[in-house]
Amino acid sequence: MLFLRINMTTRHIHTEDVPADFIGLGGRGLTSKIINLEVPACCDPLGPDNRLIFAPGFLTGTPLVNTGRLSIGSKSPLTGGIKESNVGGTMSTALARQGLKAIIIEGKADDGTLFFLKINADSSVELVDAANYKGMRNYALAETLLAEYGDKFSISSIGPAGELKLASASIQTTDTNGKPSRSAGRGGLGAVMGAKGLKALIVSKEGKYKKVIADRTSFKEVSKQFASSIKTNGWSGKVLPELGTAGIVSGVNASGALPSFNARKGCFAGAEHISGETMAKTINQRGGKTTHKGCSQCIISCSNIYVDEAGKPITSALEYETLWAMGAMIGNSNLDAVARLDFLCDDIGLDTMNTGTAIAVAMDAGYKSFGDAAAAIEMVEEVAKGTELGSIIGNGPDAAGKHFNNPRVPAVKRQSIAGYDPRAMQGMGVTYATSPMGADHTAGFVGGGGSSTAELISASQSAQIHMAAFDSMGLCFFAQSGGLNNVFKAISAITGKPFGNREWEDLGINCLKAETRFNSGAGLTQEDDRLPSMFHDENLLPYHKYLPYKSEDLGDVMAPFKQS
Repeated sequence: MLFLRINMTTRHIHTEDVPADFIGLGGRGLTSKIINLEVPACCDPLGPDNRLIFAPGFLTGTPLVNTGRLSIGSKSPLTGGIKESNVGGTMSTALARQGLKAIIIEGKADDGTLFFLKINADSSVELVDAANYKGMRNYALAETLLAEYGDKFSISSIGPAGELKLASASIQTTDTNGKPSRSAGRGGLGAVMGAKGLKALIVSKEGKYKKVIADRTSFKEVSKQFASSIKTNGWSGKVLPELGTAGIVSGVNASGALPSFNARKGCFAGAEHISGETMAKTINQRGGKTTHKGCSQCIISCSNIYVDEAGKPITSALEYETLWAMGAMIGNSNLDAVARLDFLCDDIGLDTMNTGTAIAVAMDAGYKSFGDAAAAIEMVEEVAKGTELGSIIGNGPDAAGKHFNNPRVPAVKRQSIAGYDPRAMQGMGVTYATSPMGADHTAGFVGGGGSSTAELISASQSAQIHMAAFDSMGLCFFAQSGGLNNVFKAISAITGKPFGNREWEDLGINCLKAETRFNSGAGLTQEDDRLPSMFHDENLLPYHKYLPYKSEDLGDVMAPFKQS
């Protein structure tokens, strides 16, 4: 496999052999190592010295199911530190079939110029002038490009938010239907893509490269076991296909862990109206689609196509985090409005979580009333217009807090929390506070509470190590039901070398070491590993009290990863 390097300043395109030290890496492990080695930690995230890296996982491109996740890495304009944003869709598999271990975008095009990076079926690469597409939203862009080039291409693109270089800007990737509904939303990497002058990455899905597998017989056998375990598991084999990730709305709400009204409450009275059960019933009644395959290699089909009363599609992949951020967090129980907000964010190119939380902060300050869905839609539309209000909302909750003079900003390193309140799920608070990625549930999910601080720290550390390794594989988070031992066997069958728990842990630890080293060089300190005071000073109504620990009580959770 190869590295493909694109210098946007000189427009020079070249490939290079992958250095030996990178051979066993993929996904997040690869992006974080490259960034740590090549990007000056103190550089301007929107300047020419930053890199934007697209990297399939180590297992992507093999017959193993649910290995279609893509890691996009860079220095984040939102957090100021290192960032890996993970996305499904079809791009990761398309890149792997081109024999590309990573695409590394460096330099910066002249201000105001835009390009497409196009990789054809024969693996030829070209930069195409995209001036005529300036300001175009993602759905119209994908439709136009697929009509021009054919439906055998995958697209990763930015909308107006990315072109405006806003800190909540996403990179949208097309699903199996060619819709740009999959979002690499966290960290504002769409702004980096816009700063580079890259409007879209367009890659043929007809590449001929086949990953070398040392023991194909063993790989075939473990692939069957892995797929069977996923399909027979109650969560990944039944609940997710029927309800998607929205299936957890009711449970999280019942436990008092659903941040609502800018995290003033942990329960939302309107939760039943935005639950997975209600969503599935609505979709089926209107002729939409549940059990939809959105990503390459997927056998879970947790996606959906949500339609209006006339049966016209509104959005795809209406998931838990968006139902929370555009629902409970802003006090909105109108499911159609949540779907509309999801579509607008995908179309304009925004992280629904950061944007929903920014709207919640504004509503909490009295700018608009909680539950005013029409106002929320107007605020998101302002982003695309490039207005002052649009810039505030598009730059996330921290920017909204400063503008509206509201100190209640549920974010760490300027990135919003996810849909799990740390006062109810106390281990999540440790991960939110200490992850190199900023507040990010996928960086180390820890459920429950009531344990000692030391036990919560240990659980978060273990979860962060595990997820750093997991994100390096290109595996879907929900494919963990396939069994970690089967993942180990698959890796061993590819490399022809033993692989087990020790190698897995080493992979995760080395990834976190690269990330913490970069963040330290970027000026982030232990003081940045802090939850906002609201979680320490306010009870979580109606069930939970303050966090049982202060952020400073955690000590330096990431200390083990800061050693050379």
